[in-house]
Amino acid sequence: MPMSAAYLTCEELVELVTEYLDAALSPTDRMRFEEHMMTCPSCQAHLDQMRGTIEAVGRLATDAVSPEAERDLLDAFRDWKRE
Repeated sequence: MPMSAAYLTCEELVELVTEYLDAALSPTDRMRFEEHMMTCPSCQAHLDQMRGTIEAVGRLATDAVSPEAERDLLDAFRDWKRE
């Protein structure tokens, strides 16, 4: 999702966090993302939270989630994009 304006807003940054962490941004968008991060403590905190969440989820064992919780999560995410 390339951005057209030179300045990346906080809202745009939030939308790009996953692509940034997956190293899937264009070089231009990556530069704009990193420039914004240098001056925005709120977005720095958001990125740190996303990294922490990914790290924590990566340590979960499949059997650590009850079948009921798994079903509830799958149901919630199945409908997420529809809203």
